Formats: sequence, C-alpha cells, structure tokens
Amino acid sequence: MASLLTQKSLVVGKLTKYVNDCAKRLSSHFIYYPDNEKPVSGETTKMNMMQAINNAMDITLRDDPTAVLFGEDVGFGGVFRCALGLQDKYGKDRVFNTPLCEQGIAGFGIGLATAGATAIAEIQFADYIFPAFDQGTIWEIQRRALPRAAQLVSEAGKARYRSGAQWACGALTVRAPSGAVGHGGLYHSQSPEAYFAHTPGLRVVMPRGPIAAKGLLLACIREQDPCIFLEPKILYRSAAEEVPVEDYTLPLGKAQILREGSAATLVGWGTQVHVLLQTAQLARERLGADVEVIDLQSLLPWDEDTVCNSVKKTGRCLIAHEAPLTCGFGAEVAATVQEECFLHLEAPVQRAAGWDAPFPHVYEPFYLPGVWRCLHHLTRLLRY
Repeated sequence: MASLLTQKSLVVGKLTKYVNDCAKRLSSHFIYYPDNEKPVSGETTKMNMMQAINNAMDITLRDDPTAVLFGEDVGFGGVFRCALGLQDKYGKDRVFNTPLCEQGIAGFGIGLATAGATAIAEIQFADYIFPAFDQGTIWEIQRRALPRAAQLVSEAGKARYRSGAQWACGALTVRAPSGAVGHGGLYHSQSPEAYFAHTPGLRVVMPRGPIAAKGLLLACIREQDPCIFLEPKILYRSAAEEVPVEDYTLPLGKAQILREGSAATLVGWGTQVHVLLQTAQLARERLGADVEVIDLQSLLPWDEDTVCNSVKKTGRCLIAHEAPLTCGFGAEVAATVQEECFLHLEAPVQRAAGWDAPFPHVYEPFYLPGVWRCLHHLTRLLRY
C-alpha cells in the first residue's frame, strides 16, 4: 500500500512539473537577449522595461512644465504600473485618470497638443485603441461645441497638413501595451501596428527592451509629429537591462543591426526581435549559417536603407511579426525588398507571422511565429 502511494505521489509530482513547465512556455515563448551596448556613457541602473518607461515620463514631467500624463487608471500607476508614483510626485493636475473612453482620451490629447502642451496619453490595451480611430473631429468640437472626440487617423496625422502648417498636434504621444502576453486571449493580445502605419503624418514605434524603450519614448515625446508608441507588454517585467540614468534619445526611423551575418537577413520589431535572435543562434548551431538580425524599431517611417543594404549583402530575407500575415507590416517590407533588391535575391522573401484568425487563448503557442517556425522558414530560405 505504501509503495502504491509512493508511485502515485511520483506520478502526481511529474504531472505537476509538466504542467508548470507548460505554463512557463505559454507565458514566455522566447529567450530575452539584453542590450549590452549603452547609447550614452555615464551612470546606469538596472531597470525592467516598465521602470525604463516610467523613468522617461518622469524626466519629461520634471523638465517640461507643459507635460501632462493621462489615461485609464493612470493616477495610481496604470494596470501595468508604468506611471507608478508620478501622480504623487507631480500632482493630480498633471497626472490623472480619464473616463473609460478611448476616443475621449485621443480627443483630449489632440486638443492639448494643438494648444501647445506636451500630451502623453495611455491607452490601457492596444486592443482598445480602435474606438479612437474616428469618432468625430476636433474641428467639429471647436466649431459646434459638441462633446465629440477627436481622432488619431483622420485628425492627429493630418493636422499640420490640413492647417497649412499653421498648427499641429506633434506634441502628442499615445502609449499602448500591445502583443502577446501568454494568457491575454483575443482582446488583450493584438498587434495593431499595421493599421497606423498606413496613416501619413503619424510615427509608429515599438521597442525591444528597456534601453530602447527609454530612448525611443523620449524621442517620441519630443518629436514634431504625433507618435503611436506600442509597448510589448510581455517585456514590461521579463526584460531587464543596465539603463543609463541620464536623459538620452534614440533616433526615430532608424533600424539597428543586432547581429551581423552573411547568409540571410532576419527583420523584426518588439518581442519578435528576441525570437529572431534565438533563431539566428540555432541557425549557427544546427545549419552552420551566420545570419543578420535587424530590429526596425520604427515602422513609420521605417529604415529601408539598412534593411535593403543588408539583403543585398545576404541575398535572402525573412520578416517576422506577431500580427496576422495578410496585410501585416511585413508585407510592406517584403514588397520593398523585392523592388529594391530583386537582382540580389537568391530566394523568395519569406514571412513568419500570426495566422489570419482571432488571437486564441490556450492555443497561443501555435498562433505565434515562435523560434521553430522561424527556423523552418529560414531553413527553406537557405536551401532554396
């Protein structure tokens, strides 16, 4: 009887370990590769990505008296705590909650920026940014005094052009947590970058970690065009680096080559960059191929020169992103590579992306273009 109980205990123990291991894989489909190079010299401190974003907003509120931070639950730090402690430090007039109304948040931000303030708006999840697309116009608010919200696509990106450069809302930055998180399901896991990348006048940015997040966010806040800053929420606490304490910015519209190689070019942004870095490592170990990995960082505008120069060198290109395949931003990159690098290509451009289906819950690992799917596409490229 005792031996039977022991056997059952061992089986339960193994089953528990198996479930726990699966849970770990579900919540993290990649290995994080921290940045070792610092954009500026000087003192650094260890920060995760949430803390780096908080630090960037802290610097802005400290140095810019017109800066205002607002969004749903931002007053107590936001659901991901990126604004933690900022209301206590700068007061309720500068860091405050809004109603649960994304179109209202966007309209308020456009109005503030047009009036000359630095507006930092937080959308609680990127999945809920869609009501802010088009819900009336700021011009109607001014003309009719109707309580209607402004719009990111129809007004924020077009304000300078429409007014003949008499005014703009370039001091508007809209932050939004985006992408897979391991358990978000169809309403808390989407990657909407391609929607906004189709809008002239906007800038669309997605960082890969704490150092990049701080530098890119500060650059967006000071940019003269309105910016959509998409934050891969799975990286908020899983990504940690030695981040420079002082104020610094990273150039918008400029990609970074994170790993040099000659066999193929791998292009990604956000969390997917780490998937591609792991893919590159496996390609070296299993295929004997050294591949180049590029982080776009900015999707609008994106760095065509860096990508195309790399592809002309390697002759092969794989683009990977979490968003669905059809009309994903990878299609724009692939079309440009085909047009600019056609005579240098040794194989058709490959894309690894989410499936053309709603984002699943328990089947998330099968939806995401993980390292093995990326390695499969890369193997096809190299053997073509």
